[in-house]
Amino acid sequence: MDLMLYNTLTRRKELFRPIQPPQVGLYTCGPTVYNYAHIGNLRTYIFSDVLKRVLAYNGYKVRHVMNITDVGHLTGDRDMGEDKLEQGAQREGKSAWEIAAHYTEAFKKDIERLNILSPTVWCKATETIPEQIQLIRILEQKGYTYRTSDGIYFDTARFAGYTKLSHQNLEALQEGARVERNPEKRNATDFALWKFSPPDVQRQMEWPSPWGTGFPGWHIECSAMSMKYLGEMLDIHCGGTDHIDVHHTNEIAQSEAATDRKFFNFWMHGAFLIIAGGKKMAKSEDNFLTLDVTVARNRVEPLAFRFAAFQTHYRKPMEFSEEGLAAAQNGLQHLRNQVRALLDGASPAVIDSQYQEKFRQAVNNDLNMPQAMAVVQEMLKSDLPAPIKLATLFDFDQVLGFDLQGLDAGEALPDEIRALADARRRARKEKQWALSDQLRDELQAKGYVVQDTPQGMKVFKA
Repeated sequence: MDLMLYNTLTRRKELFRPIQPPQVGLYTCGPTVYNYAHIGNLRTYIFSDVLKRVLAYNGYKVRHVMNITDVGHLTGDRDMGEDKLEQGAQREGKSAWEIAAHYTEAFKKDIERLNILSPTVWCKATETIPEQIQLIRILEQKGYTYRTSDGIYFDTARFAGYTKLSHQNLEALQEGARVERNPEKRNATDFALWKFSPPDVQRQMEWPSPWGTGFPGWHIECSAMSMKYLGEMLDIHCGGTDHIDVHHTNEIAQSEAATDRKFFNFWMHGAFLIIAGGKKMAKSEDNFLTLDVTVARNRVEPLAFRFAAFQTHYRKPMEFSEEGLAAAQNGLQHLRNQVRALLDGASPAVIDSQYQEKFRQAVNNDLNMPQAMAVVQEMLKSDLPAPIKLATLFDFDQVLGFDLQGLDAGEALPDEIRALADARRRARKEKQWALSDQLRDELQAKGYVVQDTPQGMKVFKA
């Protein structure tokens, strides 16, 4: 069955064909590790996880590279302001290296809790400095760079088709870039490849280079890392829509200028998560929620947010609300209860090919998860025998990522009680003992017995 994906580069759905089948090279712009990821960021990583799972569901072998930006991302995307890692170090009274290590581990914990598959390769900007310097040297030799008092810049006027990803009028882009004005730049859209350390100031993160001591620009990092770890498999590059106009546009310009060939065949972008008033969730707006805060405040589990993300297509803005998250928790719990009811005396058999085809049609239509979730419920409400329903649902879960095969049959507990029990299992797994005790007390207050056994927690009516 054909896999159709929306390509930001062409602004249409296209038939996906990898460069070296059955291998697929996938690059995901990872976090800048100066603070916690917020749930808007995590929605984008859920989207790229679904993409990766759908590729595997179609029989492809995915080599997934995700970068960790631990230097070079300035507070202004146009190369103005302070390095976010150095800023984080000042904020918390730690070294920039400590800040990067702490928030990298926090991010990895978040994606694990959302059942997002880890990439094949984690790569750090600070560990690929030689490759970045070499790429800048190539651009310099080809005449694409110039020097200012604060760094080495890429001359965007020399690259034809600079706006082919953003599809914006160049004059409009230039005007937007003037918000952060550097009078030494030849063109407002020019961007830094290498930034010099300020005179008489020793940064925590700086390196020697042919042009002087300093650090890499944000954009050059991803070009160097993707080419290093994917080589000739530049199939799909993912990120959020906020990366289209600047970061990904600049990646394409510098990469294609250096190599004289196309840089990634597909560019895919997830839309913003928005809050009340239609504003996007962003650290710069100081209106963001971390996964920990979201889970604790709404008394839900992390996978409820994954379930919620599937109710909106990845290319449409997702409106976040506490009511929507509560509904997602109930929906996830209902799905689990359906599985447990099927498990009562049944074991998986053969997969129903007709429903499998319906599900594949949905996910292969540009990752249409709302439609895929509708197929799930349609199949569960059908008159198929329980063993076939189980096998078919477990097949779907390769994409859904809800770990449905890990459920036990157990008593068909009410949704509220099952949610509390699952939350306590999660709390114990994460060694949140105070929360575990609190949830046990709540279950007991509602008339249920909680037993912790070598085989796991048991909950039943008193």
